[in-house]
Formats: sequence, structure tokens, C-alpha cells
Amino acid sequence: MPISIDDVRHIASLARIGLSDERAASVVGELNTILRHMDALSNVDTVGVEEAIGVGARGTPVRGDSGPPIPLAVGLDAFVPSLHDGFLLVPRLASHESTDDA
Repeated sequence: MPISIDDVRHIASLARIGLSDERAASVVGELNTILRHMDALSNVDTVGVEEAIGVGARGTPVRGDSGPPIPLAVGLDAFVPSLHDGFLLVPRLASHESTDDA
């Protein structure tokens, strides 16, 4: 189904784009060329062609996450107020509800 100049003007008005008559005619030609190309592609016989999943090599090689943990320059107990079984203990946050009758 070819694109008409009325289609281009309608789409341009929806996008709030001002087009001169010459530019609108040019866009009609460009869009119809694209649609003809897409129609030609849709008519290509693809029977027996393996479906392409992506461009290039399949998947990105990922290295293993290996190696010993890097020790800290200063132990946690030097800057953490409290530790319990390897967990950091922090003070409870104050409630957001006020008990004042302000």
C-alpha cells in the first residue's frame, strides 16, 4: 500500500512538523522506496535458512569469578561500631511518627 502525500501531511501534523510541498513530495518518494524494499524482503524464500539470533559471535565470553578475597587494609572492627557473627549492627532508625502534640 503506497504512502500518499495526504498521509505524509497527516503524520507531519501529528508530529507538529512543518513540511513544504517539495519536501512532502520528497518524503513520499523516500517512504514508498522503503516500503517497496520491505515488500521485496518479505518475498525472499527463507526455507531452510537458520534463524539468526544476533550479530557476530553467539554470546559474550564471560570469565570465571575466581581468586581469593582481597583482605581489607584495616579490619572491619576498626571502623564498625558493632559486629555480631560477621554482621554489622547499626542503631535502629527513629520512628517517623511524632509523639509530640505540636
